[in-house]
Amino acid sequence: MPAARRELIRLFAAIQFFTCLPAPAWVGHSEEHLRGAIHYLPAIGLLVGCTGAAALLLGSLFWPPLVAVVASIVATILLTGALHEDGLADAMDGFGGGRTRDQALTIMKDPRIGVFGALALGLALLLKVACLQAVVPARAALLLVCGHALTRFGVVVLMSCLPYARETGASRARPFAQDVPGLSIAVAALAAIAPLTLLGTPALGGAGAAAVVGGLWGLYLRRRLGGYTGDSMGAGQQLMELGFYLGAIARGP
Repeated sequence: MPAARRELIRLFAAIQFFTCLPAPAWVGHSEEHLRGAIHYLPAIGLLVGCTGAAALLLGSLFWPPLVAVVASIVATILLTGALHEDGLADAMDGFGGGRTRDQALTIMKDPRIGVFGALALGLALLLKVACLQAVVPARAALLLVCGHALTRFGVVVLMSCLPYARETGASRARPFAQDVPGLSIAVAALAAIAPLTLLGTPALGGAGAAAVVGGLWGLYLRRRLGGYTGDSMGAGQQLMELGFYLGAIARGP
């Protein structure tokens, strides 16, 4: 298969997996293509972030800033099918309710949401709204674009540093459970870092905070699970996104 066609299939496979957008029928559902698609995750983040930014800027023409921000978050959730938000809720239920590694993994597979998951999801959404509403719409739009792209690069890095935690059973993340090639990381980094140049100085605080959150989350996953799961990567993206927003809007003493 020509390299260009293979990469196009991988791109569509990533879009199909990480969003609710359909892919052409000729793309199919190959795990081989998914394994090679992980480096497109930050590009998917750009798509999600631009969708949220467009909704925010358009909404700000008609509604108060708070309403426009909520509309932007709704737009990103509709595009992704709440994939990462679902991971956050499942992971928090697992870690909050499971005392052992096996208990945590079992709870994460339960489709029902518990107290820990509901609290984490609600607080995360509130904090996102508060952060984005604290700046002018144009700056909030840039934060969305940069935050979604950069934090998905963080997921690629975590997956390259941690083994897959589940030994048996079906999982949506299993096709990605392999060593992530260095070239994939480099391509992902390009898509994640490029938008930061538009944000200026706040990008440094945001990227630094996201890196700290991602590093701590990776250490926690290694200690609790011995690796990562799909839910824990979704949770990691959400936590790093919050860290990015908080770092980007932080003020000096």
